[in-house]
Amino acid sequence: MTTVPEILSVSIKKAFALAQKDSLIPGSKISDAAVERPQNPEHGDYASSLPLKLAKPLKKNPMEIANVLAQYLKEDEILDDVVVAKPGFLNFILSKNWLQNQVDQILAEPENYGVTNVGKGKRFQVEYISANPTGRLHVAHARGAVIGSTLASVLKSSGFEVEQEYYLNDAGSQIDKFNRSLMTRYMQSLGNNIDMPEDSYPGEDVRAVAEKIRDSSHNRYDTSNPKEISELGKVGIDLMIEGIKEDIESLKIHFDSWFSEKSLFENGQFEKCMALLKEMGFVSDKDGATWLLNTKLGEEKDNVLIRSNGTPTYFSTDIAYHYNKFVQRKFDTVIDIWGADHQGQVPRLKSAMKMLGSDPKNLEMILVQMVRFKKGETTEKLSKREGNVVPLIELVNEIGPDACRFMFLSRSHETQLDFDLDLAKKQSSENPVYYIQYGHARICSILDLATEKKIDYSKGLVTMLGHESERQLINKILELPSIINAIADTYEVHHLPHYSLELATSFHNFYQNCRVISENEGDLELSKARLKLCEAAKLSLARCLDLMGMSKPEKM
Repeated sequence: MTTVPEILSVSIKKAFALAQKDSLIPGSKISDAAVERPQNPEHGDYASSLPLKLAKPLKKNPMEIANVLAQYLKEDEILDDVVVAKPGFLNFILSKNWLQNQVDQILAEPENYGVTNVGKGKRFQVEYISANPTGRLHVAHARGAVIGSTLASVLKSSGFEVEQEYYLNDAGSQIDKFNRSLMTRYMQSLGNNIDMPEDSYPGEDVRAVAEKIRDSSHNRYDTSNPKEISELGKVGIDLMIEGIKEDIESLKIHFDSWFSEKSLFENGQFEKCMALLKEMGFVSDKDGATWLLNTKLGEEKDNVLIRSNGTPTYFSTDIAYHYNKFVQRKFDTVIDIWGADHQGQVPRLKSAMKMLGSDPKNLEMILVQMVRFKKGETTEKLSKREGNVVPLIELVNEIGPDACRFMFLSRSHETQLDFDLDLAKKQSSENPVYYIQYGHARICSILDLATEKKIDYSKGLVTMLGHESERQLINKILELPSIINAIADTYEVHHLPHYSLELATSFHNFYQNCRVISENEGDLELSKARLKLCEAAKLSLARCLDLMGMSKPEKM
């Protein structure tokens, strides 16, 4: 689906070419027509700053350039008017007839509405959450989870081939630590009075797994036998992963693949990757450890790959894992969604990818800032260290997956989020989740009433949609493809809930000002036209809710 800015860009370039042909503008080429939505609606439906950008290369006054282009653009059928504004802006008023006709265009191909092709089939991988399988997920994981799944949905809608992956850190010291913790909990569940080790996972989720193993097995594990301790650990990890999947599904998230860190060692990919780096001269042994020479590529310091005790670092397995993504599985772009505390790892991992022949620009990291939860007058940051971590599934059960998803999406990932638990549970227009979903439910009720009254609006005349509220609603509906493309370009998914709220507001405003189904028989044709507009608005709201992973209630 072609966006309005794309259509206007074509018109501007055509006007520019005609002006050059008539010798009113010097010869030059333009790649970006700089079309955007103005913040102030008084400045038109759309605006372009192109004349300002052309002033220097063309050595002409931007107002003069703008006036020349406006002469040609005013003849375009998509526009009712073009206003030149200082210091050189072109402000566009979209044609009333063109806007009305877009309602029919949307309804003619409802399945394609909000679907674009900027991705052109490029293979993207989005990896997120990837928490250690040593405990159930907690609310700190939720923000990145919702951002990742929503971004994947938008990228798919933009024409990318997308795979969502969960990376299981099922190798290394944290697994040994889990095995010790589980063994102790298992022994306690059998009545043994022993204390947890100092360096352990003391959480209730580990206790629950131990008790589940005790209750489901007729045989008892011999905790003095290392092999049986290892087997107990494997069973425990599998059960913990089952719990993690339950947590994920509670947020309406489904991964395409689960990648095991352990597999990197079992299939030799880790060794192969380390050997390649050594062969290229990027590895050195010193102080008993193996180092990656990041300083060779301009980084501030080198980084340990293999510790002096022979165990790999997280950094080394990350390198092998990303080598697998780019070289083995040949993704065009990889997007990792990490917590903000991983910021220091970004440049060194990009540096390692460059060493291995992959373009570091194709590795994107989205660093998600922390969440503070507000309940009443109290606001607090949740952390394991403070002992106030809330299991993810408890939050979902308290306020529902839709409220969770919307709230976590509502702010840029670059800013700290204050999550208002009281607001998320309100059943009123104060709650943006309720307000948006109520808009969808209200439209469904209107369309159901039309069916009940046997009103066939399929041939309704959209030319009757002349009220300003109708015009504003059509204009807002048409923004969705641009929003999708913008998110696919910037990965800033918070624009989607903002747009959804604006769309719902525009619909509610239309509903207040324009009676859709009138009791007056003389208004039947106008009702048919407005029912068409309602259906188009429903399509747009439904698409937004789908992309955000939220339900589309038909009654509320």
